[in-house]
Amino acid sequence: MGNTEIRGVWLTKTDSLVLNSQASIAEAMDFLAETGFNVVFPVVWNQAKTLYPSQVMRQTFGVEINPLYLGRDPLAEVVNEAHRVGLKVIPWFEYGFASSYNQNGGFLLQKKPEWAARDCQGKLLNKNGFEWLNAFDTQVQEFFCNLVLEIINNYDVDGIQGDDRFPALPCEGGYDSVTVARYRQECGQNPPQNPKHKHWLQWRADILTEFLANLYQLVKAINPQLVVSMAPNIYDWTFKEYLQDTPTWLERGLLDIIHPQIYRRDFLSYKRIIDKLVKQQFTDQTLPKLAPGILIKIGSYCISADYLVQAIEYNRACGIQGEVFFFYEGLWEHDNALAKVLKKSVYTNYAAFPT
Repeated sequence: MGNTEIRGVWLTKTDSLVLNSQASIAEAMDFLAETGFNVVFPVVWNQAKTLYPSQVMRQTFGVEINPLYLGRDPLAEVVNEAHRVGLKVIPWFEYGFASSYNQNGGFLLQKKPEWAARDCQGKLLNKNGFEWLNAFDTQVQEFFCNLVLEIINNYDVDGIQGDDRFPALPCEGGYDSVTVARYRQECGQNPPQNPKHKHWLQWRADILTEFLANLYQLVKAINPQLVVSMAPNIYDWTFKEYLQDTPTWLERGLLDIIHPQIYRRDFLSYKRIIDKLVKQQFTDQTLPKLAPGILIKIGSYCISADYLVQAIEYNRACGIQGEVFFFYEGLWEHDNALAKVLKKSVYTNYAAFPT
């Protein structure tokens, strides 16, 4: 069969043991290839540490790799084992511009306090427990570009992936002195105290869009074949809350694939969002870039086989050629129940990853 689809799955460090040894990685890649998948998105940046030996991190923060993986290179292992069975590998910068979770900024901001994002009280920016780096700071942006470039220069990966934290910043941020001064210079006044003021939202979102434009060019300059993929939340919530202007990203061609996180726990809610995306947010030109994120497991929740198959069939009926599952562990629970269903229904026939 000559059909192409994106059939992907996220490999997490949280609630998952898949990255804990090369043997479990090899086993997982065999299992995914047999089930009909063609791409994996392994986490490479989580809890402000890399899952590969990083010279950028060593030089900047003195921490080469998450200590859990000392003496190993999980990313290299994933690349080798995935490519062995024909799966593409697109590393995922899960933590993005977050610096820590309930740790007052963690070791990144201990080392570089000037990199902190600030709210309108001048406090360290915290949203839902996550503390944040200042995504508008040129040094912070450069640091992240260097992490991305380090991976694409040193590993045989097939692309890179951002998400709802990269490039992103909670809308409550942007009140550090440098950003305030820049706003004053460009707009002739102080930023509004209301973080959701329309113009102030757009002005900050535009900075993140320019960062993404720059990152996209850097990646393509090294290898035009590399995929730039983004997994934001759903627009326009993600614009109002995290300054991610995804329609503009699509319009300007700053990404190759987009995976909005449609993490709904029943099919009708999922369908409603797909309908809205297809009718209002995507065009015939941009629809081929859409491969929604589907939640198959979180905590004690596990998606039903019926809902999973319905969602994929509905995607295809709407002209959506692919999806990505959050996350790997959900596939093999209950004796590989979901994997078996996929293999004998919607993923029976082989599909190549689109080039």
